Order: sequence, then structure tokens, then C-alpha cells
Amino acid sequence: MAKDQDSAKPSNRPIWSGSITIGLVNVPVKLYTMIRDQAFSFRFLHNEDGQPLKYERVCSRDNKVIDWKDTVKGYEIRKNEFIVFKKEELDAIRPESDQRIRLEKFISLLSIDPIYFEKSYVLVPDRSEEAYSLLMTVIRQEGKAGMGKITLRTKEYPVIVYEYKGALVLTTLRYANEVTNPGDIEELTKLKKPQKSELELAEKIIKELSGEFDITEYRDGYREKIEKLIEMKMKGEVIVAEVPKKEEVRELMVALQETIKKLGK
Repeated sequence: MAKDQDSAKPSNRPIWSGSITIGLVNVPVKLYTMIRDQAFSFRFLHNEDGQPLKYERVCSRDNKVIDWKDTVKGYEIRKNEFIVFKKEELDAIRPESDQRIRLEKFISLLSIDPIYFEKSYVLVPDRSEEAYSLLMTVIRQEGKAGMGKITLRTKEYPVIVYEYKGALVLTTLRYANEVTNPGDIEELTKLKKPQKSELELAEKIIKELSGEFDITEYRDGYREKIEKLIEMKMKGEVIVAEVPKKEEVRELMVALQETIKKLGK
């Protein structure tokens, strides 16, 4: 099986093309996927013959399989009652951000709460190298991120555009009403203040485990185990499943003290 690399391979084709605009300045760009989910993908098979299952578009009324050309988009307003939209109706209301990222203001990247970050993409010049380089350089020098909007598929996102490793990167953001306020969760309003002795031990543990951020230290252990399992099955080896042992539940103070001893070794 292929080994993980320190970074994902670049995408072959853009998922969006348009331009970044600041006032009257126009920078044509292409948007490429930057984030690659490395979760393992399984197929559902028929247990009797090991063949893959098909997923078809079946009409809920007459149980007939429907071809793509005979489908339309609809929005359910009441149970089993839909408003139907034609493609040209939806195309007519596509906002400006479908083709243009208008940067309306520049902010400090550090001022953004990370909870609002969603997904990042690479912006590449589209025969606009000079303007692209200028924009990237000034954003890097000023330490700013431009804020605007982009429409991808069926949603308009708030976005930030900033310099990262010699490129302009676009990160979509979540709206305020998409993020739950933890203070509204009842259990969190009833938390008790920790005891001083517990807090002192917890502080020692944090200091012992403190270090610098290095994402390459982390690997997907579950994926590696699945890859090993695949290799074993391809060789016809017998697999013996081992049930992991349950962690012993310890009283908090005991757990803190034992952790300190373990770190001191």
C-alpha cells in the first residue's frame, strides 16, 4: 500500500474560476482544492456474492428508476409538498460572488476566531501573474487577510484571502448562526471550580507536555492498520481480531498523581 506523504498532491483541475476584485483592480484566478480527506473509503457489498451495491434514483410514488435528465430540484415546504425550481430560475439568482470575490476590507488574520474556519483552497493566477504577485506580496507585507464572499455549488460563503507559503489561499468561513454558543449548553453552566491541589498537578502535566506545533508528528494510525489488514487478506492470511482492553477508570486525584510519576520517568 502507498505510504502517506507530508503533504497531499496538488489537484489537477480547478473547481472554480473567476476573479478577485479590490475597487477597480481585477485579478483573474482559478480555485484549486487544497484539503484532501484521507479517510478510508469502503464499498457496500452483497454478503452472498461479494458484489458492489448500486444506488439508483427511485421515484417514491411509482418505484420507477428515474434518469438524470428527468430530475428537477425541489424544496420541501411541508411533508411531501415541494416547490419545484427550474435550472434557469436558479441560475438567474446566482450572486456576484459566483464569478467574483470582491475583497471589501482587510483584517488581521489573528483576529479571526478559528472556530469559524471551514475549508481552505489555493488561488492560482489565471494569466494574471503580475497582478497576482502584487496582491500576494502586499497582503504578506501588511500581515492582513482580505474579506469577501464566494458562491460554491448551492451556498454563498464568507471568505478570507491571505498569503501562505508563496500563494494566495482562500478559506471559507462559517456564518455566526452556524456555530453553537457553548454557553447555551446547560451542563457547561454547572461546572464546579477545580480544587487547588488538582489544578497544581494539572499545570505540571501541561508544562511537561508543552512543545512546538509540528503536524508531521501525527499519522493516521487507523488507516495504517487498515492498509496492513488489506495486505494480510491479499496474502490469504488468517485474521484474528483482538479486542482492545478497556482503560481502568481512576479517581481524578489518583490519575493526576500517576500521570506525573509516569512523565518523570
